[in-house]
Amino acid sequence: VYYRVRSKKDYGKLSNRKPDELRSGTREIVSGDKQDELDFALWKKDETPEASWDSPWGRGRPGWHIECSAMSKAYLGSSFDIHGGGQDLVFPHHENEIAQSECGTGQSFCEHWVHNAFVTVGGEKMSKSLGNIVTIRDFTKSYGSEVLIYEFVKHHYRSAYDFNMHGLQSSLSELERIYGAKRWAEEALTEA
Repeated sequence: VYYRVRSKKDYGKLSNRKPDELRSGTREIVSGDKQDELDFALWKKDETPEASWDSPWGRGRPGWHIECSAMSKAYLGSSFDIHGGGQDLVFPHHENEIAQSECGTGQSFCEHWVHNAFVTVGGEKMSKSLGNIVTIRDFTKSYGSEVLIYEFVKHHYRSAYDFNMHGLQSSLSELERIYGAKRWAEEALTEA
């Protein structure tokens, strides 16, 4: 079961592009059921016993974007204020999430979008598949959470950030100076 992207007049409003300017990130080949390469699956045929369910369209599973629309609706309602994610999700994922959610509810899906740039390591996107991740749990065991929070706050969320020890050491030094100044100010106030 496919969603016909061209049936939504404002499709592409998040990425500010028209359907003719977009190319789908999907791996699916345009088939007889899929009229346009931008059309995306709402329900996929699948016979895998542990990952499929019966439906009016046969045994299958939800399309990728349905998961997020379902979670959003279940926990936030049909319409909510802020949605976020990585910049790589603007198209096709968030465009498709908007389309199916607004079609299903008749309401505006989300008022404000916040898309962050990537955290990189040595210029490559930090990702599990590349094996170049540092977990927050491991990081905070060594450095504590404040250093990481301070390091991220120093960078604009839409600018790529290269995670490296030099930046962390700099943030640690800056935090030590801030806390030193705070202690000095507190001592000065208690003496006054």
